[in-house]
Amino acid sequence: MTTVYDVPADLLIDQVAKELRKEKKVKPPEWAPFVKTGAHKERRPENPDWWYVRAAALLRRVYIDGPVGVNRLRTRYGGKKDRGSRPEKFRRGSGAIIRRALQQLEEAGFIEKVEGGRIITPKGRAFLDKIAHKIKDKVKELKNTNCVGGY
Repeated sequence: MTTVYDVPADLLIDQVAKELRKEKKVKPPEWAPFVKTGAHKERRPENPDWWYVRAAALLRRVYIDGPVGVNRLRTRYGGKKDRGSRPEKFRRGSGAIIRRALQQLEEAGFIEKVEGGRIITPKGRAFLDKIAHKIKDKVKELKNTNCVGGY
């Protein structure tokens, strides 16, 4: 049985984001094109589909770390703020973005709220494992054709 742990994270997140967009499981709020993803960022994301990518990354993170809360995820998606000539300082990521994406994933039935945070549901686990299995088959197929330098 192939799981999330058996495939590269970047390939999994990209594919899950495509599935979430295609199945309309999550939908970016109207304010999504105008916000930064945290106080440490200077500009908004360049990728127009960044909301789906963040939701996919959060779903994977809840699968791996669950039960996990918003505050711990804010720390995970934070970074160093450039303060000019002063030393850089760590700032947490946006809680509103993480909270809203988690709420949408809850409405889709992929995660649920429990004491101590959120965990993945059997439906969410099956969704991620099915995509991981497809990716592993694709990677195996590419390796069998002696594809140079790629997955």
